[in-house]
Amino acid sequence: MVEQTRNEFQPDYAVHPGEVLTYELSLRGMNQNELAKRTGLTPKHIVSLVKGHSGITPETAIKLERALGMPVDYWLNLEAHYQEIQARLDEERRLDNDLSWLDRIPLRDMVKLGWIKKFNDKHEQLEEVLRFFGIASVRQWKKMWPNLAVAFRQHNTHEVRPEAVSVWLRQGELAAAKIACESFDKDAFREALDHIRGLTELPPQDFIPHMQALCAEAGVAVVFVPSLPKTGVSGATRWLNSEKALIQLSARYKSDDHLWFTFYHEAGHILLHGKKELFLEGINGMDEEKEAEANSFAQKELIPRKAFRRFTNEANFSRDAIIFFAQDIGIAPGIVVGQLQHSKLIGFNQCNDLKRRYKWEHEDS
Repeated sequence: MVEQTRNEFQPDYAVHPGEVLTYELSLRGMNQNELAKRTGLTPKHIVSLVKGHSGITPETAIKLERALGMPVDYWLNLEAHYQEIQARLDEERRLDNDLSWLDRIPLRDMVKLGWIKKFNDKHEQLEEVLRFFGIASVRQWKKMWPNLAVAFRQHNTHEVRPEAVSVWLRQGELAAAKIACESFDKDAFREALDHIRGLTELPPQDFIPHMQALCAEAGVAVVFVPSLPKTGVSGATRWLNSEKALIQLSARYKSDDHLWFTFYHEAGHILLHGKKELFLEGINGMDEEKEAEANSFAQKELIPRKAFRRFTNEANFSRDAIIFFAQDIGIAPGIVVGQLQHSKLIGFNQCNDLKRRYKWEHEDS
């Protein structure tokens, strides 16, 4: 993406209207006491204006217009321009203290994915990231993102940065905002999950629109957000409000068994756990009991336990047997392989050719 630069001039100083007033008085050969008499303002007030200790109010601007013949808009625009520049300079000084925070943000990936624009100036880049988060300063990020009520499945075999995780979560929030949903209906969502189960043999370009539409009708927004470095996130669940839930998937895994198990795991959190509960999994202190409940829900929804026991009792896990069983229960054979491997009934190097490998749009070809 082309680096962004701002063409408009941004002064690094602010001229107070009092300086302009001093200049105008000198042109007219008028002193401050005479101006006080002409405007009805106190000499003390005039001194305060000239020294920049006081601002020009609409009432003062009207008096100056009558005394000096310069329009109200002129004085008010001077004051507004001064206040704007002063505020920007003050903000830049505050931003200086926050520039190091950018080092923990995955800027390159965000730019590559089109989530933000790239700027040469670090202050402008920081402002762009703050706009992405929808916050005024880094201080607000610290208050908001680490305390989100979110359950996300992640590995803890490598460094995980809260800043990177929050970027991923925020992008999911922005994507979910574009999905119009009905008010959440628990029964409708359960019914949607039954229908979605029949989509597991389709490629992403076919199953994603159907999945999103079915879930939206039940009050759940489903979004796919590419994974980012130092997150390890494969899925997240949270409530955007009391009537709209969010399931966010990263497509971090390349095979169908991982993706579908993650989706139904997150669906389990929605159906089994509270709307305001805080789920922090992996290195963030997962609730093992609730994770076990979500795992059990995903297993049962994908492959009914009675059918799975019947199949495993036969102890015939040949490639053809797996395909036949998957067809019989109406699910992708790769999901059966995944559960057999997880149950240690077959090795992790067996029947992997039955798993569908996904290629996502954001990935380099």
